[in-house]
Amino acid sequence: MKCWLIVPAAGSGSRFGSEKPKQYAPLAGSTVIENTLDRLLELEAQAIILAISPDDSYWPSLDISQHQKIRTCAGGAERADSVYLALQSIASEADELDWVLVHDVARPCVRVADIRLLMNSLSAHPVGGLLATPVSATLKRVGNSQHAGTATMNAAGAVLETVSRDNLWAAATPQMFRFGLLMKALQQCRDGGVSPTDEAGAIECLGLQPEIIEGHSDNLKITHGADLALAEAILAYQQQHQTEE
Repeated sequence: MKCWLIVPAAGSGSRFGSEKPKQYAPLAGSTVIENTLDRLLELEAQAIILAISPDDSYWPSLDISQHQKIRTCAGGAERADSVYLALQSIASEADELDWVLVHDVARPCVRVADIRLLMNSLSAHPVGGLLATPVSATLKRVGNSQHAGTATMNAAGAVLETVSRDNLWAAATPQMFRFGLLMKALQQCRDGGVSPTDEAGAIECLGLQPEIIEGHSDNLKITHGADLALAEAILAYQQQHQTEE
């Protein structure tokens, strides 16, 4: 039984606020994507399949693009499309029961120890699962404001209720599922016109329940430009404290 790593990286990162996709932003002496891949390369996987935009002119300029363990395939318009295309690219080599781990390219601070914990914890699980952290923030459900003239340009709306955070977890990556099961879930979503925001969501559409494995909260996803400074600080902290990465 083999293990495959998939990294969807075809997005434009429109919320990042830069002409260059966020995965190519400078971080800790290299780039976001290089930091992410360096960690994944520590794992015992068959290959890393990087799903990139067909118009990506940045990837070939990186030294890591020549690594023998990294393959590329054309990504799609949405994350689910990129993962599906990456699965298709290994369909002739992967067995139904092979494990597939999907990891966000914009999570360069993931701890390798957490990924190994995920793999070891779910090695015999019938469905699979994902890294996640308990929600610690106070959550508000918002609706349209009922008071005309009081809203400002930046107002999101009026609070409808405070949502209990009991049993709420913030999903992260990697997310780990069997090749055949994940392919089936994503195919069903495509046939039904559904675009799940993560792999666990696609698996849930089959009526199955992925398992949560608690990871560290420093598994930051870079979304906005300001997140780069935080990621830099996390990487420095992990190195200083000799965190297994």
